[in-house]
Amino acid sequence: MTALIIVDVQRDFLPGGALPVPEGDAIIPVLNRIQTRYPLVALTQDWHPPDHLSFASQHPGKQPLDRIELDSLEQVLWPDHCVWDTPGAALADGLNTGPAAAIFRKGMDRRVDSYSAFFDNGRRRQTGLADWLRGLGVSEVHVAGLAADYCVACTARDAAELGFQVALLEDATRPISAEGFARIAAELRQRGVRIGPSETLAPHADDRPSR
Repeated sequence: MTALIIVDVQRDFLPGGALPVPEGDAIIPVLNRIQTRYPLVALTQDWHPPDHLSFASQHPGKQPLDRIELDSLEQVLWPDHCVWDTPGAALADGLNTGPAAAIFRKGMDRRVDSYSAFFDNGRRRQTGLADWLRGLGVSEVHVAGLAADYCVACTARDAAELGFQVALLEDATRPISAEGFARIAAELRQRGVRIGPSETLAPHADDRPSR
């Protein structure tokens, strides 16, 4: 079975949000169109406490995009974003969440960031997504959402390392930095991740197994 993982399509990552991904809202119609082609859909949410240490505001004298060491890991500092129970943390208004079987929240430990849908950045704790997918008979995952060069790429990388067949749907994601994503995409392909348009990679309606 193939599952679709939609990563962090939240208000704060859309134009006008606290940490906007350029053209992040452009992927929403694509996601809404392709979700019904998958037998299983999971969503993730960045879900930070107000004092998360990845926020530049928690480090006097530091600015967003500065880098520090956090919990023995290099950390990019971000504007405050996706603070739990705030409007910015909510899933995008236009995103159809009806087909989603589950939502996995990440980034709740204030001491460590969590880009991947599977692990925190230190790979010390799992979200439970991998076991959930395996328990439902999933062998292949397709990854989309925001942002391509951070949470989407890390999710695709970890899925491949966990033994899933992986595809990244390039028209259903957007990067913060196009140049940065180009470098990351080359690495992902070396790990066996297929990258291409959803019309080519997503299952066709006739291929979807009956429930």
